[in-house]
Order: sequence, then structure tokens, then C-alpha cells
Amino acid sequence: MAREIEFREALREAMSEEMRVDPRVFLIGEEVADYDGAYKVSKGMLEEFGPRRIIDAPISESGFAGMGIGATMLGLRPIIEFMSWSFSLVAADQILNNAPKILYMSGGQLGCPIVFRGNDGAGGQLGSTHSWCVESLYANVPGLKMVIPSNPYDAKGLMKSAIRDDNPVFCLESERLLSITGDVPEEEYVVPIGKAVVRRPGSDCTIVAFGRTVYFCDEAADELAKEGIDCEILDMRSIRPLDLDAIVESVRRTNYCVVVDQSWSFASVGSEVAAEVHKACFDDLDNHVHRVHNDDVPAPYSYELEQEMLPNARKICEAVRAATYNA
Repeated sequence: MAREIEFREALREAMSEEMRVDPRVFLIGEEVADYDGAYKVSKGMLEEFGPRRIIDAPISESGFAGMGIGATMLGLRPIIEFMSWSFSLVAADQILNNAPKILYMSGGQLGCPIVFRGNDGAGGQLGSTHSWCVESLYANVPGLKMVIPSNPYDAKGLMKSAIRDDNPVFCLESERLLSITGDVPEEEYVVPIGKAVVRRPGSDCTIVAFGRTVYFCDEAADELAKEGIDCEILDMRSIRPLDLDAIVESVRRTNYCVVVDQSWSFASVGSEVAAEVHKACFDDLDNHVHRVHNDDVPAPYSYELEQEMLPNARKICEAVRAATYNA
């Protein structure tokens, strides 16, 4: 039976359920214990699991990320919460130069079953230094997995898969989605990492979306439908591994493709998707893949400028019209 819960509650359920069945799992991060999490994702978990498994860390991302990586070598399965993925940059050596390479460098003797999670992208007037979209920067590194849920159902299912995975998994959440609600089953389920889903079927153009951008795409698709353009929206759910098969299957039916990625455009997830689609669907495409990204500027503080910077519905409509020769 399903009930409607918030995105943050879905994350909490996933972590709590996995902690109940696996004593090796613990959560560490800034304000996750006494304060119930900066965004209340871990509300009530300290009372249930105690201070040995719900651990408040100092403002030292490199320190507690490194401690978590070390804990995996002793058989534990940590969840590391970054208050914002923007703050993970100071832990880059730990999360990019150590965690993804342990299995390889140990000759398969040691894995690194760790989850790094937190808010990614513009959170709403947080300014340039607190609004990083890290996916394109981090997805370049082999040895890690990356998931980016857009709704409560996927948030819970992907988090459970991430905790059970024997590799480092980066879970990119959005502060702007934490309060949205959706149906989540009470029964046990997982969402497999690396599998996309069609959020909106269509026949005229494939729109490839990640995380929060799914909602921008849906808004654009509503507007384009009034013009007779029927868009198919693919919610990728994972960035690494990327479900290229799902994209190819869709593009071979629609013959057009627009990729919407909240990263900056240069050397981005969107550019990688475009390159792979051009290679796999060269004979199927009736136009080149069009891309919509954040504007190539640091995130502004002004609300109006921030909204304009984002890959909003207007930009997506313009890209689809251009891709399908309806501009």
C-alpha cells in the first residue's frame, strides 16, 4: 500500500530501514543528530539509533569524509551527509582521489561501500559559492556511481540501492525538492541504479532530464503540447552508470533529442549524453542533439537572475522548437 510522503521523509525511511537490518550502516555529517539535520532529513534518527550511529561532525568535510572512507576498510557502511554538495569541494581529495580508487589500488582486496549525499544545485538565493551543480565535475571519475532522484519514490528506492552497493555512490538531492510529496509504498522495494524511466510518453521529441530539471521539462512539455509538439520525457535517475539504451530506444522513435542538464555546458553531463546519442543514433536523428544548461555564469543571488540562469521551461521550449524545426 502506498502513502503520500515528502521527499525528505522518503530519504529518512530508506536510511532508517537499512540501519535496522544492517548494524554496519551509520550516518555522519554536520547537524545530523541533535538538530535533526539541517533540512530535517534525519529527524528522529538520533532517538532511534543513538549517538554511536547518528554522529554530529564538526565543520570539516575532508575530515569526516575521510573518516567514513576509513570506516569502510574496517567493514562498516557509512552514509556521509554534506549539508550542500558545494561544501564537498573541500573534501575532493577524499571523495574523488581515494574512495573511487580503493578497489582498484587494493587489487580487489578492499571495497568502499559508502554513500555521499546532500543538496546539489541552486537552492534558492544561496549565492555563487553555495549553488554548485557538481555532477559534471564528479561524474568524470571512474569507480563511483551517481544517482539524482526527482521524486520521493525514487529517492527512497535509490537510497536503499546506494546503501547496499559495494561501491561509492554519490546521491544528489535538491533542496527545492525536499518538501514535494509523492506516493511511496509501505512495502519493501528498491530502484536499480543505472535505469531510466519514461515520465511522460511522447512521439515528437525526446527530452533527457536529470533530477529537478524533470519539472522544468514537464512544464515545457505542457506548453509545447498546445503547439502540437508531443514530447517524451526521460527521467534518467542515474548519471553514472548512464542508461544509454533507454535514450537510444526513445530517440529512434522520435528522431529528435534535447538534453536538459543543470550543470554548466562545457565538458558537462549534457555534452557527454549528446556525444553518445550522436554516435548511437547518427542515422536516426533528423537534427543534431540540442542542449539546455545553466547559463555559463556563477549563480547570482538575485531571485530573478537565478531563475533566468536555470534551464527553465522557456529555454527548453526554445530548444525543442529549434530541434524539431518549429522555431
